[in-house]
Amino acid sequence: MREGTCERVTRKMSFKDQAVPAIVKHFLRRKKHKETSFLDRRFRFSIWASTKAKGPVMASKFNSGDNRTRSSVSIFIVAGLCCFFYLLGAWQRSGFGKGDSIALEMTKSGENCNILPNLNFETHHGGEAGIIDDSDSKITVYKPCPPKYTDYTPCQDQRRAMTFPRENMIYRERHCPSQGEKLHCLIPAPEGYVTPFPWPKSRDYVPYANAPYKSLTVEKAIQNWIQYEGNVFRFPGGGTQFPQGADKYIDQLASVIPIDNGTVRTALDTGCGVASWGAYLWKRNVIAMSFAPRDSHEAQVQFALERGVPAVIGVLGTIKVPYPSSAFDMAHCSRCLIPWGINDGLYMKEVDRVLRPGGYWVLSGPPINWKTNYKAWQRPKEELEEEQRKIEEAAKLLCWEKKSENGEIAIWQKSMDTDSCRAAQENSGAEFCKSEDIDDKIEPCITRSNSANSNEVLLKPFPERLYAVPPRIASGSVSGVSVEAYLEDNKQWKKHVNAYRKIIKIIDSGRYRNIMDMNAGCDFEDILLEMDRILRPEGAIIFRGEVDVLVKVKKMIGVKFDLS
Repeated sequence: MREGTCERVTRKMSFKDQAVPAIVKHFLRRKKHKETSFLDRRFRFSIWASTKAKGPVMASKFNSGDNRTRSSVSIFIVAGLCCFFYLLGAWQRSGFGKGDSIALEMTKSGENCNILPNLNFETHHGGEAGIIDDSDSKITVYKPCPPKYTDYTPCQDQRRAMTFPRENMIYRERHCPSQGEKLHCLIPAPEGYVTPFPWPKSRDYVPYANAPYKSLTVEKAIQNWIQYEGNVFRFPGGGTQFPQGADKYIDQLASVIPIDNGTVRTALDTGCGVASWGAYLWKRNVIAMSFAPRDSHEAQVQFALERGVPAVIGVLGTIKVPYPSSAFDMAHCSRCLIPWGINDGLYMKEVDRVLRPGGYWVLSGPPINWKTNYKAWQRPKEELEEEQRKIEEAAKLLCWEKKSENGEIAIWQKSMDTDSCRAAQENSGAEFCKSEDIDDKIEPCITRSNSANSNEVLLKPFPERLYAVPPRIASGSVSGVSVEAYLEDNKQWKKHVNAYRKIIKIIDSGRYRNIMDMNAGCDFEDILLEMDRILRPEGAIIFRGEVDVLVKVKKMIGVKFDLS
C-alpha cells in the first residue's frame, strides 16, 4: 500500500467515532546504541494528526463569490502538501532516523493503514474536540542509573527490608520508598544482556548475561533446580521435592487431581523456587501463578520470569495475596517452608479464600510422612507430629477432604457442598470474615462460601471456559456486570487484540512471552519510569486511554534520553 493511503484513512478518524491507542517500543539502553524515539514515526503521525484534524477541517467554509479563485489556491495547496508528504514518506523509508530492529518491524507492519478504522475509537476526551493544551513545553531528560541499580526493585529493597520486624515475615513484604527516596533515572539492563530464547526453549535455557547469579547452581545442585553450562543456565525441571523432574511429579498429582481434562486451569504455587512446577504445567493447559520472597535465593523469581513463567515477588505474611476469592482451581506448596499450622491455620484459611469449591490443595514435604523422614529432616518427631495435627484440624474446619497421602505428598479437596460446610463451621463456632477486600490484612477468619462461590463448580472445562460467561456473572453476583456487558466487552477486546496483532506482526512470533496488562492512575512520571524498569530492552508498550492522557504520555516519552 502506498504512503498516501494513510491520509485517506486518518481523515475518517473523527473524535466522536474513534478512540486512540498508542503503540510504543522500548528502546535498547546502551551507550553505543543510537538515540531513538519511543514511537514509530509514521504510526505516531497518522494517529496524532487525526486527533487534531477535526477543528481546522470543520472551520473550512468558502464564500460563493470567491469559489473560482479559492479553488485554484486550494488545488495549489493540496498539490504542495502531497509533494511534501511524498518526500516525507520517502525520507522515512530511507532508513535515516529509524530505531532498532523491533521498531523497523513495527514500521513495516504498520504500512497497512486499513486496520486503523477497525479499532474502537470512541472518545474519552474530557475537553473540547481538537483543543489540546500544549503549553507545557519543558522537556525532561532522564539519564541511566548507575550500574549498581541493575537489580533494583523499589518495594523489595533488601536494606530497607532489614529495618522491619521479622515476625510473620513482615520484613519480606512490600515496603515501598517514600517520594523523596524514589529514583528518577533509567534502570540499566545487565551488562551483555541478550534477547531471551523464545518459548518453549526459554523454559529450559536462560542466557547467563540476563541473570548472572550462580549461587543456586551450587546450593541446589543435587536437587536439579538449575545448572550453569557455558554462557547459559539450564533448568532440568527438578525441585527440592522432585529432583527427578517436574513431569514425573505432576504425573503423580494427576493420578488424583483431574489435571489433564481441563477441569484444573488456574493454579497458585506458593514458595515457587525457580517455578519449574508452573513451567511444566503449561503443556497440560494449566496456568500457574508462582510467587516467592526475595530472600537468600535472591534471583529465583527473576529466573522464573526469564524462563517465561508467570511469577511475582511475594510472601504469605500479614497481607492477603492479591487475588479475589475463588480464583484458583489448585494451590500448591512443595517444601515451601510456610508454617501452615500456626495461628489455627491462618495461612490455610487464606488459601481457602482463593480456592474455588471443589479446588485442590497439594502439600509435599514436611511434615507429611514425618514418621519416616524426621531423621533426614533433622527435626524432632514430636514437633513434626504436632505440626501435622494442626494442619489436619484446620483442613477439617475448612471442609477439606483428604483425597490422598502417598509418600511425602498429601492432597486435599475443598468441599463443593458449601451450604452443609457453612452449617458445620457455624456449629463449631468458627469466626467468619466481615470483609472480602483483598487489600486487607490476613485475619484469623473464614471467608464465607456464598451462592456466588458455589456456582463456581459449574465452570466449564478449558478451553470452553475461555469464552463462556462465568457463572458468577450469569447469576448476577458481580455488581455492575451483566451478561450482555460481559459479552460486549469480550467482543471489543477480541477486536482490539486482533488489531494489535496487525500493527505488531511479530507479537505472535515468540519474541514476546511475558506480557503485563495493567490499569494505573497515579503520577505519570512514576508510572512511566516503573514501566521502563520492568520492560526488557526492545519491549513494546500499548497505551489505550483518554486523548488528554495519551497527549501527555507522548510528550514525556517522545523526548530524547541522555545516554552519556
